[in-house]
Amino acid sequence: MLYIPTDNTAAGNTEAIANIVLPAKVPVVVGEEGICAGCGVATLTISYYDIGYKTGEMAYEILAEGADITKMPIAYAPQFTKKYNAANAAELGITIPADYQPIE
Repeated sequence: MLYIPTDNTAAGNTEAIANIVLPAKVPVVVGEEGICAGCGVATLTISYYDIGYKTGEMAYEILAEGADITKMPIAYAPQFTKKYNAANAAELGITIPADYQPIE
């Protein structure tokens, strides 16, 4: 199994990655839906809107309220959605748990 985090280089090369991992029967779990649609099997996908909103809140704390970035806690995306690539899962013979949604 291979894990690919949310990454622009991977996102731009999903076809090349798929051309390697699928024939090798290597399942790929990824950090977001776009990469999963190209070369992955499953993801706990993030919402870029939610991350941007949280980033804005943190920026406000720093710029308007003078928060010390060295003392701020690490923030995470508030929600994840379980999704999967049905075609890649079928090609690899992987059964996906029922609580995952197919990527359309």
